[in-house]
Amino acid sequence: MTMFTLEQQGKAAEKRPKTILTPFRIIILGFASIILLGALLLMLPIASNSGEVTPFIDTLFTATSAVCVTGLIAYDTAVHWTLFGQVVIITLIQIGGMGVVTIALMIALAAGKRIGLRERSLMQDTISAPKVGGIVRLTGFIIKGTFLIELIGAVIMAPSFCMDHGLIKGLWMAVFHSISAFCNAGFDILGTADEQFVSVTGYVSDPFVSLTISFLIIIGGIGFLTWDDIKTNKLSFKKYRTQSKVILFTTFLLLLLPTVYFFFFEFQDMDLGTRLLASFFQSTTPRTAGFNTVDLTAMSQAGQVLLAILMLIGGSPGGTAGGMKTTTLAVLVANTRAVFTRSTEAQVFKRRIPDDTIKNAATIAMMYIVLCVFCALFISRVEACTFVEAVFETASAVGTVGLTLGITPGLEAASKIVLIALMFLGRVGGLTIIFAALPATKNKYSKLPQDRIAVG
Repeated sequence: MTMFTLEQQGKAAEKRPKTILTPFRIIILGFASIILLGALLLMLPIASNSGEVTPFIDTLFTATSAVCVTGLIAYDTAVHWTLFGQVVIITLIQIGGMGVVTIALMIALAAGKRIGLRERSLMQDTISAPKVGGIVRLTGFIIKGTFLIELIGAVIMAPSFCMDHGLIKGLWMAVFHSISAFCNAGFDILGTADEQFVSVTGYVSDPFVSLTISFLIIIGGIGFLTWDDIKTNKLSFKKYRTQSKVILFTTFLLLLLPTVYFFFFEFQDMDLGTRLLASFFQSTTPRTAGFNTVDLTAMSQAGQVLLAILMLIGGSPGGTAGGMKTTTLAVLVANTRAVFTRSTEAQVFKRRIPDDTIKNAATIAMMYIVLCVFCALFISRVEACTFVEAVFETASAVGTVGLTLGITPGLEAASKIVLIALMFLGRVGGLTIIFAALPATKNKYSKLPQDRIAVG
């Protein structure tokens, strides 16, 4: 009787569906685990200058913002957090920028462990690599390149910070802001008790800080695969992958056009050189970085809306940036051009774009716009703020940017939870969360009857 029961149980267990930890779920769980650990560490009394326990909702908000390399903050980083707290935050930023999987593989490589096919496949999904082959070499290149670029950035900015804040504090500021800029995080430690949430506004006319942070943001935001292309093919643009060509061309336009707009229509009270620096910096930072060298509340409403649109677009896939990505915009523009010219295929650089890529791009764009607008409606009703301020905040969160019009510190818990969810989705990726949550389904029939629906 017992044997029969055990046999039945065994057969029943075989019939039960097995829970498979897919790469998408591993990425989500990895980010969520690091965020929770960071939130708990920031709750320790040693993390705050007051010596008191910071409320969990605020540490969760800060940890999510750091890991998701956003930059939205409930407290001024320099004023509220001790050196221990700042070290926790910059560590979370580094992990979030490089990716949880990349950090795990770095530790495994350092320990001399063998990297199996499952780990290679996971890394491929993490950095949006086209194939598994060469992924370990690419991982090593990413790790070395990241630390080298951050070091160079810190060295260039160190003289300016040391001159203003002394040697030790200046060096720490240079390292902190270099990592924060390269990882597109936007956290700063320049605030004081008398003047909080200042970002890098004090260095608007300093090219060593302003331009260095700008180029760190750009380099981190264009994606690791684009780095690899540049390293391999140097200035031979024709040999680049199509994706790299799209990223570089789209990024160039998204830097040039806003710079021209800001130069001619904003910051008119500045001298020529400072206005040029400020215009370029403000067109760069929506790449999902979150630094600002000017008071954003003093900008025109048109300028604020332009920043919100740029924040939604974000950076490029496979890098440290978030947002719906430059490639998504490029695919939608190419598809629009194909419709206007009545072409049967969407093309970029003489390459046809697959239909599933166009579907994914349209889905991602719709998801980001709907989330941004509806969450902004919610926040504008809960908080005493305008709809433009709320849209700016939600675009900043879902684009993992970190720019704000100053309403973040005073938000209610419900609004903070909404922004936490948006930041997480923006960094991990909307499709990643959907693919992890929903099983793949197939149509019952291979071909359904086709019918026409009028659009437009």
